[in-house]
Amino acid sequence: MTELLTSAQMRAIEQAAMETGAVTGLELMERAGAGVVAAIESEWPDMAPGRAVVLCGPGNNGGDGFVIARLLHGAGWQVEVYLLGDPARLPADAAETCRRWQEIGSIDNAELLPQHHGYDPESNLCFAGEPVLFIDALFGTGLTRPVEGEMALFLSDVRDHCAGRTVAVDVPSGLCADSGRALGEGNPLGIAGRYDLTVTFHRAKTGHVTLEGAGVSGALRLVGIGLDEAQWDFNWSGLATSADKVAKWLGGAGPRDPSLPVAGSRLAKTIHAHKYDHGHALVLSGPPGQGGAARLAARGALRVGAGLVTVGCPLRAVSEHAVHLNAIMVRGLDGTHGLAEMLEDPRFNALCLGPGLGLGPATGGLVKAALAAKRGTVLDADALSRFQRDPDVLFRMLHKDVVLTPHAGEFARLFPDIAARLSKAADIGPAYSKLDATRDAAARAGCVVLFKGPDTVVADPKGRTTCVPALYDREAPWLATAGAGDVLAGIITGLLARGESAKQAAQKGAFLHIEAARSFGPGLIAEDLPDELPKVFRALGL
Repeated sequence: MTELLTSAQMRAIEQAAMETGAVTGLELMERAGAGVVAAIESEWPDMAPGRAVVLCGPGNNGGDGFVIARLLHGAGWQVEVYLLGDPARLPADAAETCRRWQEIGSIDNAELLPQHHGYDPESNLCFAGEPVLFIDALFGTGLTRPVEGEMALFLSDVRDHCAGRTVAVDVPSGLCADSGRALGEGNPLGIAGRYDLTVTFHRAKTGHVTLEGAGVSGALRLVGIGLDEAQWDFNWSGLATSADKVAKWLGGAGPRDPSLPVAGSRLAKTIHAHKYDHGHALVLSGPPGQGGAARLAARGALRVGAGLVTVGCPLRAVSEHAVHLNAIMVRGLDGTHGLAEMLEDPRFNALCLGPGLGLGPATGGLVKAALAAKRGTVLDADALSRFQRDPDVLFRMLHKDVVLTPHAGEFARLFPDIAARLSKAADIGPAYSKLDATRDAAARAGCVVLFKGPDTVVADPKGRTTCVPALYDREAPWLATAGAGDVLAGIITGLLARGESAKQAAQKGAFLHIEAARSFGPGLIAEDLPDELPKVFRALGL
């Protein structure tokens, strides 16, 4: 389990540690600076000492920068240090690291840095042809206002044109650590190049894995600075408010809950189990010629371990499905009346509607009948878009065992005001984040919402939120292929059939979906995802 922290939570953790006397602020600063230098050496072991430029801000992030400068100097680098602000106004710990640096080097005014290095906003030249290690220790997680003017343009150009390596300390300057959004109207951060390396401390921040954060952070490296929550009586519940939530990569029904591993008991079959002990999933399909998406979902449900899977389809589409399916059963049904008859069998305990279902009036009726049955239900694709004209009609029918799986376009159609707020330029931080948006959507819908993307977020109506990103070392760009979302819907449905709660099924399904793509690699098409799951399970020790 990896926690994603907000900037406020990180400050509270540091404060709690210092109040117990376990560590001082200066010790944390020294450890952070040493961790950055170690990360640089690990990332580029063959890089010989040369010229380094360290840009320090007016707070504790700048204090880290002075430590980095001192350690680089000791390793043979020619170091230039620039400070944004007045040295006399630095916080106490940062002032001490500044003093230690000044014993061996000088400090220049950061506002003069662009001119010192021949920066011309018109020609976008900065360090052109000049190898340099550039360290951005300007603002870090404490930034609440935009980086503006020539400094913003200069930082943008450094990322685009620096001939050496660029490193951000904790968070790239200009990025909101809580949302992953660039602060300020027209801020070039969102469209400019990225840093080569971002080094953060103790835990990754939510902004590293949502929206623009991953795009500008480059390689993300996590450095421990000796903050072990077990060493003091830290009040997690005091931080787990609806507005300031710890997000989990996996698991996480609450701040004190243990990790909920994918290799959980519900995924492991026993020798005494019967197929019906593992649930019967029903995937509804649309008219002839549109059944491929439902078959993909059905195969995902079967491969993830549902005991039985049936594709329910219009009578005239039965033969089409029968040609393609063997272990998956096919049943023709006559509209909503036929679905209601099928659901008289309580062994159908998980439903999937949407993939290839169509946008006609029949889809609305099928969704209504399915939700009335109060089974675990995944609504995807057409089952969501069908209600775009009046989403409240859908929301009034939903219940706690439903999972909605919208991509960005579908999310905007169901929750237009929330999507508009998320897309609006962020003037101050902490900015409205994708975690906030998903949490608000789940509260409105009264069910679990899985907001898809490389920074997938899952939230339930109680505000419990999980991020399952396919970023950094878990990138899976091959998931950008037709039908991949249909397989995800099926995997979640299969987990619901196995007895997982709606939120558990959604977050575990998203994780397995990414792992299957990573296991297969380049050349992936949607049909490969279900058949890759057994390999994933073996790698997980199942």
